Amino acid sequence: MRTVTVVGASLSGLYAARELRAQGFDGRLVVVGDEPHRPYDRPPLSKDFLTGRSGEDQLALSDDEETTELDAEWLLGVRARGLDVRGRTVLLGDGRTVSTDGVVIATGASARRLPGCELAGVHTLRTLDDARALRTELAAGTRRVVVIGGGFIGAETASSCAGLGHDVTVVEAAPLPLVPQLGAEMAAVCAGLHRRGGVDLVTGTGVAGLRGTVAVTGVELADGRLLPADIVIVGIGAVPNTDWLAGSTLALHDGVLCDDGCVTALPQVVAVGDVVRVGGARAEHWTSATEQPRVAVRNLLAGHTAETVRPLPYFWSDQYGARIQFAGRRLETDTVRIAEGGVTDDGPDEGGFLALYERDGRTTAVLSVDRPRPFMRARRELGRGVTVAEPAVS
Repeated sequence: MRTVTVVGASLSGLYAARELRAQGFDGRLVVVGDEPHRPYDRPPLSKDFLTGRSGEDQLALSDDEETTELDAEWLLGVRARGLDVRGRTVLLGDGRTVSTDGVVIATGASARRLPGCELAGVHTLRTLDDARALRTELAAGTRRVVVIGGGFIGAETASSCAGLGHDVTVVEAAPLPLVPQLGAEMAAVCAGLHRRGGVDLVTGTGVAGLRGTVAVTGVELADGRLLPADIVIVGIGAVPNTDWLAGSTLALHDGVLCDDGCVTALPQVVAVGDVVRVGGARAEHWTSATEQPRVAVRNLLAGHTAETVRPLPYFWSDQYGARIQFAGRRLETDTVRIAEGGVTDDGPDEGGFLALYERDGRTTAVLSVDRPRPFMRARRELGRGVTVAEPAVS
C-alpha cells in the first residue's frame, strides 16, 4: 500500500494513524476530519470541561512532536461524502478527492436529536463545539435544566450541572436509568446517586415535545406533565456516521458491519470505534476505540483477517463524585452478589461496593462504585477467564 486514508480525526482515528506508523507503514497517510479540531478527548466534555475545571488545552490527545512524527496530511473541517470502492477514492464534501489504497473508517457517531432542537437553549453534548456552547450558557446564571436521557452522557451532564448550582431534572423513559448496562437491581442502586446529588429523577415516561417559540421554555412529558426549563440537554444516544457510505457496497446496519478483525467485506477497508459493529455489536466506549485499531491496522496491511479482537467490554462513568466501573458480558438471567462494601435503599454505601454478576457458578461481569483497586483485580481475573476470588477479610 502506498496511501492509507483514515476517515475520522477521532480517538480511534488517531490510534489507527499511530498503529499504521508503529506497524511499519511508511507511505502517504491522510487523516480526514469533519471538525476543525485535531483529535481530542471526549469524556471530559461532560465533566471537568463543562464545569470549568479543565480547559481545551487539556483535551488534546497528541502534541506537536507526535504530529510531526506521524507525518500525516490532516484534512480538517471537511466531511467525507462518499467512498468509491472501485476507483479507490474518498470523496470530500468540498469537491476534493483522495486516491487511496486502504481506508480506515473512524467516523464515530452523532448525537440523536429531538424535534424542537432548533430552539435556543436546547443542546446536545457530543463535540467540543457542543460543550463550548453549553458551558457558556451554564455560566450565565442559575438555570432550570432538564436533561432528557439518563444514560452515561445524561447522568454525567446532570451531575456537572448540579455541581454548578443549577436546578436539574433528569427524564428517563425507562423505569430506571442504565438498566440495559447494569440490570434492574444495580441500576436501582446507582439511581440513588441522582437523589444524593440533589437532582430530580423522572422515570417511566417519555417526552412528547419541547415548548417554546424562539427559546425553549419547557419539556412536555408523555404523561401530560410540563417541566419548566431554561436549558434542555438531549442525551438519548448516538447514531453512527455512515450516511457518507451509502452506495459504497459496504454492509451497513446501525454501523459498518465487520468481522471479528474489524474488516469489512472489502479487505482494503476496515472500521474502528463508535461506527463499527464487530461480532454483531457496536460498543461506544473509550476502550473499544483504543483497542480495535491495532488489530484493524494489522489486518489492513496484511490484506486479510490475520487476527481477531474480542476484548472484555469495559466502561466507566463519573457521577456526583462517584466512579462507576463495569466490565464483562452479563445476561438478564445472571444473579448479582455484593462481594465487598454494601448498598442501601438510597444507593451505594459511603465507601462504595463491588458486585459480581454470576452464571452457573462463574463470574460473568463485575461492577464497582468507588472500589477501583478491587475492581481492577476482578477485571483482570475476568479477562483471563478466572472465577473472581472473594476479597480477603481483614
